[in-house]
Amino acid sequence: MPESAHIDLVAPRGYCAGVDRAIETVERALHELGAPVYVRGEIVHNRHVVETLTARGAVFVATELEVPEGATIILSAHGVAPEVHANCAARNLRVIDATCPLVSKVHAEVRRYAARGATVLLVGHSDHDEVIGTSGEAPDQVIVVEDVAQARTVGVPDPDNVALTTQTTLSIDDTEEIVRILHERFPALRMPPNGDICYATQNRQDAVKSAVADGADLVLVVGSQNSSNSNRMVEVGRAAGADAHLIENASSIDTAWLSGKRRVALTAGASAPEVLVGEVADLLETYGFGRTGSDAPSAEGVFFALPHQVRAT
Repeated sequence: MPESAHIDLVAPRGYCAGVDRAIETVERALHELGAPVYVRGEIVHNRHVVETLTARGAVFVATELEVPEGATIILSAHGVAPEVHANCAARNLRVIDATCPLVSKVHAEVRRYAARGATVLLVGHSDHDEVIGTSGEAPDQVIVVEDVAQARTVGVPDPDNVALTTQTTLSIDDTEEIVRILHERFPALRMPPNGDICYATQNRQDAVKSAVADGADLVLVVGSQNSSNSNRMVEVGRAAGADAHLIENASSIDTAWLSGKRRVALTAGASAPEVLVGEVADLLETYGFGRTGSDAPSAEGVFFALPHQVRAT
């Protein structure tokens, strides 16, 4: 390694308030109700988190139809379509909804726009759990727009009655370009005044940009492959001019990435636990990188109350 090579522990990083809330919901349910507790889908998109909760007695299922009648089911942070709630009611399941409040906000926007007869353009990835759940609020009126090419070609029944929402975990820069094109094509387009990309997504992307601007030539983002916000952080790092990689954990590092690098910006997606960041930093130190930056992963001051079923009395 070059002399004076170091790791910059970037902050904010790691768990956002919605992820923290979702994981604590499962932990408290297991403590208070005992195992098994069923969870629909991955509670958050992180393999380490899922494996840890599985070891404690959480049972992750692809659909609520797999859950025994009368059992407890926790809905993931990504949100679900109304059809899922109906299925849970039909099976007499005890539902604990761990949907992130910022995702619930987008669901409410879709319902509100759809009630006015609008076509809702939902900017996001069609195969992502959040988008699937959000689209389910008004499946006949929601059109998913994934990229600039679709923004340029999407058609709507009434160009004067169109609204826009977005997946909460997108790249801000990419989304801005899509929104700009849609505004040009549909001048009457309505959208929430403050947008839908969540504070944590924006803060983590901004922190990556800042780290690269300050001289980082390698960005390592700890997160799972199916984590949208983690993938977007990698894209932001590359767009800013750095070499950037998404890593599941310390064992995912290719030592060839480190050759000639002087400053490694180490960060984590919003669903990645800090313990994994620490393990990566420890490994990099064995390769001669000095540790700098923030030991505290986040001080964003955002807190979401737990679902009422698992709140401490």
